[in-house]
Amino acid sequence: MKIGYAGNSTVEQNLNLQTDAVDFCRNGDALVVWKLDRLGRRLKHLIDTVNYLQAKGVEFVSLQESVDTSTSGGKLVFHVFGALAEFERELIRERTIAGLKAARDRGSRNGIPKKLTRQQEKIAKKLMDDRDTTVPEIIKTMRVSRSTLYRYQTKETDKKRD
Repeated sequence: MKIGYAGNSTVEQNLNLQTDAVDFCRNGDALVVWKLDRLGRRLKHLIDTVNYLQAKGVEFVSLQESVDTSTSGGKLVFHVFGALAEFERELIRERTIAGLKAARDRGSRNGIPKKLTRQQEKIAKKLMDDRDTTVPEIIKTMRVSRSTLYRYQTKETDKKRD
């Protein structure tokens, strides 16, 4: 049986309708879409969905791109899409790693910037050691959240233990 799938791009749209439509297909069926992007916006999602369909014995047909996984040519085209997507992911990964390395080599630190400088950490520690100063006063003075203050205090405690 050929089963047509129509996707809609609205704010209310979620994956439940799409998942239900794909799960409706049975061995020997063919899921037909008007265009590839109707089944999945990202290539990885599209490939995962088609692989899921193939595992169930369901063929996939896209009318606009003339992809039909029931034919050897259609399978080839789809596998080329998959190889290109994997290649693109690998290139992005390599560029990201190279960019991070170059930034480190220039002295840049990766990650979320610290909320407090070393000097501010020392001041916060002195304020925490002073039992006359309350935590609300310290967080107001230091302009940090309670959790940030305690995180720095825990870090200091851990340093002493090492």
